[in-house]
Amino acid sequence: MDFPKDMIEELECHLTICRELLAIAEGESQALRRADPPSLFEFYQLKKNLLPRLNQTLDSLRKHRVKWQSLSPDERARHPQIGPLLRRNQDLAMKFILLDRENEQGLLRRGLVPVRELPSVNRQRPHFVAELYRRQCAS
Repeated sequence: MDFPKDMIEELECHLTICRELLAIAEGESQALRRADPPSLFEFYQLKKNLLPRLNQTLDSLRKHRVKWQSLSPDERARHPQIGPLLRRNQDLAMKFILLDRENEQGLLRRGLVPVRELPSVNRQRPHFVAELYRRQCAS
C-alpha cells in the first residue's frame, strides 16, 4: 500500500463527489429562482444517491488524516500535491454548504419545508451558546 498515492486518489475522488454535489445544489438554486413551483424531488434523489459514496470517501479520508498527521513535517513536505488538494476539497465543500444553506432559505421562504424539518431558531444566532454561558456564570 502506497499511503500518499492512496490519499491523493481518495482526495481526488472526494473532490469529484463535491463537484457533483455543487452541481446539484446549483441546479436546485436555479429551480428555486423560477417563478413556478419547483419540482425538487429529482435533486433530492440525486443527493440521496450520492450520500453512500460521500460517506465512503469521508471514512477513508478520516483514516488517511490520522496517518497524515502522524507524519513529520519533513515527510509531509515530500508530498507537496496533497496540501493544495486538501484546500480544494475544503473550498468546494464550503461552496456547497453555503449554496445548500441558501437553497434551504429559499425552501423556507416558499413554505416547502415540513414543520418537523424546520431548523432551530438558535441556528441563526451564532453567539447563542456563548450567551448561555455568560448568563450561567452571572447567576
